[in-house]
Amino acid sequence: MNHWPFHDLVLRTPRLELRPDDDDGGLAELADLALAGVHRPDWTPFGVAWTDEPRDRLARNTLQHHWRLRAALSPASWTLNLLVRLDGEVVGSQALGAEDFAVLREVTSGSWLGLAHQGRGLGTEMRAAVLLFAFDHLGALAARSSAFDDNLPSLGVSRKLGYLPDGGFVQVRRGERAAQTRLLVTPATFRRPDWELSVSGVTPCLPLLTG
Repeated sequence: MNHWPFHDLVLRTPRLELRPDDDDGGLAELADLALAGVHRPDWTPFGVAWTDEPRDRLARNTLQHHWRLRAALSPASWTLNLLVRLDGEVVGSQALGAEDFAVLREVTSGSWLGLAHQGRGLGTEMRAAVLLFAFDHLGALAARSSAFDDNLPSLGVSRKLGYLPDGGFVQVRRGERAAQTRLLVTPATFRRPDWELSVSGVTPCLPLLTG
């Protein structure tokens, strides 16, 4: 018997399958994908420059990051890291998280794709998947995100899905000042895709996600 309630959770879109990270090979595939490259070397979309770590630490750090968040998951604070697969191959990671979700009913999201899989609309499809999951299956009232002002692909995904600007802030990025835009989408502003999300295995997960 598998005692981890997220073991059988699956989100399916027309092209993608999203499952929580696992130790059956998928997480190792994700670490290899990070080693193969996530962005061009002269720029980073991340406030925490995890991809700048030396290669001999990058893969290990990727595993430890996912293990740490998985172990800390509770109704009060959770991050669900989903491995994104295309035709069975891991192509990226899509995170969905919340603090005090039972009261606030808000989620946050973050994601990345391997360089070889960018520019094909996959980022929009995987973010749409977790928004559909949050709004329709968890009862979320809002979803928040942010992106550096020069991260045009991420801002483009947000715009397509109906996010609206919600202020901004500045952050140190690679030792320099960089501006970020906060973004907010609600069920009322969400631009739903023209496809249905298939979800299975969600019922055992609900006590840990919705409280």
